[in-house]
Amino acid sequence: MTRETIAFIGGGHMASSLIAGLVSDGYDPTHLIVSEPDTDKRDQLASHFGVRVTPDNALAQGEADVVLLCVKPQMAHEVCTGLGHALTTKVPLYISVMAGIREESIQAWLGGGHRPLVRTMPNTPAMIQAGAIVLHASPEVSTGQRNRAETIMRAGGLTRWVEREDLLDAVTAVSGSGPAYFFLLMEELEKVAIALGLDAESARLLTIQTALGAARMAMESSHDPAELRRRVTSPGGTTESALRVLMAGDFSLLIDEAVRAAQARSAELSTLLAKNS
Repeated sequence: MTRETIAFIGGGHMASSLIAGLVSDGYDPTHLIVSEPDTDKRDQLASHFGVRVTPDNALAQGEADVVLLCVKPQMAHEVCTGLGHALTTKVPLYISVMAGIREESIQAWLGGGHRPLVRTMPNTPAMIQAGAIVLHASPEVSTGQRNRAETIMRAGGLTRWVEREDLLDAVTAVSGSGPAYFFLLMEELEKVAIALGLDAESARLLTIQTALGAARMAMESSHDPAELRRRVTSPGGTTESALRVLMAGDFSLLIDEAVRAAQARSAELSTLLAKNS
């Protein structure tokens, strides 16, 4: 795959992160081209990674075997329509990193044909190559193209596939919005730690390291989170006292309602974006 040309339409944070991961994995940066209207961003990408840059979306697409759509959802219609008008006989694999823009809309804007298209839902930790990234392929995507898409997106972290596009709304609610849930818990733990007398720096570092350690244990252990929780919870101990308070406050119900609210809002926003484009 290192000989294929990959075009990034948009040179923002997510594109930069994927480029960093690909180059780190040994991908030849001369086979990466970024279309970005901002001159400063183009210069930074070229100097830092050695990639080729251009302000011309059509030029980038024309050279590419794979085109990553890395623009804001509000720009999706304009950018995809322009790419569709510029499309020649060579049809690349399209990978959309545009949140909430459904396959049906992208296909229509690209010209109404049946382009090989993969939608992805990364989360913000993908910017440091620690993301949770879910992919969905249109029927036109071949096995080889699925492998290419997964290889590219794996530069941002862990990858998983879903076979139904509507499940991306659930993904958005779980892993897309998920970092904010953990940040909120960390925020509150820090506040309580300081209130209990710890200095601010210790409160922050202990909270972060505890979150990191718990996540690593969950990732590396053969046990599920419920079993890991039970192993930390000694009968009559401090952890049991804390968990009893959380469960008495309907912690499980709150998490269920929060994630379902995020899923519903994701579906609603996708519909609104399609109508307003």
